[in-house]
Amino acid sequence: MRPLILFLMLSLTSSYSFSTENKTSTPQTKVKLQTTLGDIVIELNSQKAPVTVSNFLKYVETGFYNGTTFHRIIPGFMAQGGGFDVNFQKKSTLNPIKNESNNGLKNNRGTISMARTGNPDSATAQFFINYTDNNSLNYPAQRGSGYAVFGKVIEGMDIVDQMAKVPTGNHGRFQNVPKTAIVIEKALLLTQ
Repeated sequence: MRPLILFLMLSLTSSYSFSTENKTSTPQTKVKLQTTLGDIVIELNSQKAPVTVSNFLKYVETGFYNGTTFHRIIPGFMAQGGGFDVNFQKKSTLNPIKNESNNGLKNNRGTISMARTGNPDSATAQFFINYTDNNSLNYPAQRGSGYAVFGKVIEGMDIVDQMAKVPTGNHGRFQNVPKTAIVIEKALLLTQ
């Protein structure tokens, strides 16, 4: 009789903790980029890239991305934005963040990553969306580092693909600039 009671108690305890665990699991944060071509919804991965997601959300919450452009688009590679307004004035940013490229996430099609200079820990506000699986950008590439993936497009990849069809050219020292500006009109944190 006692083993049966113990078994029932253990069964109830384990199923209770399982259901509690499911109820407390946090949904991933989502951000909508309202662009002149349409909306793009990005799901952020704060478990794998907590520093990067926190940084990105600071820019979203302060309205930093509103009025910025996708200023560099290379079909078959990536679309980069988040640093310049429509007049190519660079916006003032927060301090650079630690590179989280060693988080297990890959620069696959539809993922969003931080843009940076040759210094691995130089990312600020600029990001890019991958058009294809860019394995050369993954950790430990790029002299022992990589480009930190921190989320993925879950709606609007067709909009990202439309960007690649916009003719590009040079604008001063910048290359691969869309000839028709693709503007992030508003970046919004979606309620969960």
